[in-house]
Parts: sequence; C-alpha cells; structure tokens
Amino acid sequence: MSKLLKIHPENPHQRAIDQVVECLENGGIIIYPNDTVYALGCNANDSKAIEKLSKIKGIKSEKNKFSIVCNNLSHLAKFAKPIYTTTFRVLKAALPGPFTFILDASRDLPIGFKGRKQIGIRVPDHLVPKMIVEKLGYPLVSTSLHAENRSEYLTDPDVIFEQFGSVVDIIIDSGEGSEIVSTIVEVQQNEFTVIREGKGNIHDFI
Repeated sequence: MSKLLKIHPENPHQRAIDQVVECLENGGIIIYPNDTVYALGCNANDSKAIEKLSKIKGIKSEKNKFSIVCNNLSHLAKFAKPIYTTTFRVLKAALPGPFTFILDASRDLPIGFKGRKQIGIRVPDHLVPKMIVEKLGYPLVSTSLHAENRSEYLTDPDVIFEQFGSVVDIIIDSGEGSEIVSTIVEVQQNEFTVIREGKGNIHDFI
C-alpha cells in the first residue's frame, strides 16, 4: 500500500521532499502535483521503474510516450539536439509553464528513452516537482494521471489514493489538482505546431 504524503504546494517541507527522492532512488513510482493535472512519475534514469510505470499505464515500455520533467532548461543541451536561438527564446519565455515541448532527441537520452527520435520536455510551474528534480539530480519520467475508466483526470488526492494506492509507492497530496492538461507543442526548425490544446497558449510567446 502506498503512502499518502501531504506536501504544501507553496512551502514544501524539505524532509518530505527527501522522502520522495529516496523513494525514487530506490525505483519507486510516485503520483505528484503539477501546474496542470496530477501525474505519475519515476526516476528517468531507472529502466526498471519505467517498465513498472508502463505496466500501470497498460502499455509496452518501448512504446511509451512519456515525457521528462526538468526543473529548468539546463537539460535541453543534454537530451535535445541543438535548437535555434529564436526557438530557445520562446522556450525560455514559456517555461516554467503548462507546456510539453516535443524536440528532436539527442543520443544522450535517459536509459528508458534510448533510440527515440523525439523527446517531450516539461518544466512545470509548480514548486513540488521542481524541488524533487533538483534534489534527485535527474529528471522525472512523467505521464498524466487518468481515472481508471480513462475518461477524465483525477484531481482529488483522496480519490487518487483509493484508485492507485495499491500500485504506486507515494501519492503526494498538495491539494485539489487541475482538470486541464498541458499544451503539447512540436518544435521543428523554428516552427511550433500544437499537437494537443491544453492549459497554455503558445501563441502568447511566439
């Protein structure tokens, strides 16, 4: 059975963050708050954890479309191919924020993403995941948390605990979550194409 861990969204206690990071370092799966919907996550450098996360989502690990969550743009140079200066300016203006940017992947991807041609990168505007990534020292693998019937997104941590308490290790309760997902934007040669409409409007930054 998982642990329901309360962490204040604006004033997270470092000891609670440390608990989450220890769980991730030991291959654990977490459910964590976001600036959009609650999400499932694990250490992006742990292939076994990514396999477990894929099973929870009911998909094959090699066919996952998970994104990675960073606490700033420093991982761009590591995981994505070089991008145009004008593109970087847009990303810098839009992030942290409710966007998932699909970029051409470098060869130096996290272990669970090897061989991909593209990678989705998020920098959420939420202190809890940013502090987790900073303490972990590596990005999170991330995927939106659907209800069991997959028709809606879960927002209430108590309901999340009821549905997922038996399959994950820690559920972070930072209060009621959003029902609106991130906007997914594919980036190709300074062109921004919206793949999924969500909370953010990329045209505010282009």
